[in-house]
Amino acid sequence: MANTSSAKKATRKIASRTDVNKARRSRVRTFVRQVEEAIASGDVALATAAFKAVEPELARAASKGVVPANTASRKVSRLAKRVKALSAPAA
Repeated sequence: MANTSSAKKATRKIASRTDVNKARRSRVRTFVRQVEEAIASGDVALATAAFKAVEPELARAASKGVVPANTASRKVSRLAKRVKALSAPAA
């Protein structure tokens, strides 16, 4: 247990930041899931709209340090690839 006042304050700050980061991470996962569900349903318009919503969310999460920048970039890239494949005509 923290003894000094500064250590107690640090504990409080860590707890509040943890709550914020959990909320952000959960929000990102929700947006990613919406894109994946749209891709699974085969709806091109819905998938495109969901992808346009998830891209800034992932960028924001990366800039806030919730997820690593490379992870966010990789997720955006892979989702974009899947949405593009969905909208391409099946030849």
